[in-house]
Amino acid sequence: MSALLEKMRRAREARVEVADFAFIVRRPTPVEMADMSRTRDFTSAVVGWEKVREMDIVPGGDPHPLTFDADACAEWLRDRPDLYGPVIDRVMEAFKAHVAALEEAQKN
Repeated sequence: MSALLEKMRRAREARVEVADFAFIVRRPTPVEMADMSRTRDFTSAVVGWEKVREMDIVPGGDPHPLTFDADACAEWLRDRPDLYGPVIDRVMEAFKAHVAALEEAQKN
């Protein structure tokens, strides 16, 4: 991945704290949002996590912090509406703000 692309993607990221966890979400582009809306799965917008341990995901799991795993995160969030809701709400808020900013820019 190019350094420029990495910067572009990072500029769309935000940190969301829910319960004892932190999730890094990336505002989807309009094309990505269309795909997510079609499948009704927004978990691909989650691109990182902090303070997540295996024992948080798997009973009896290891107590050490986990390296982010997109597939495991998606599976876990789909099974945890208490986490999924606030995380995806933040993604939707960021997307709506982006669309509003684009519309405002077009007026000028």
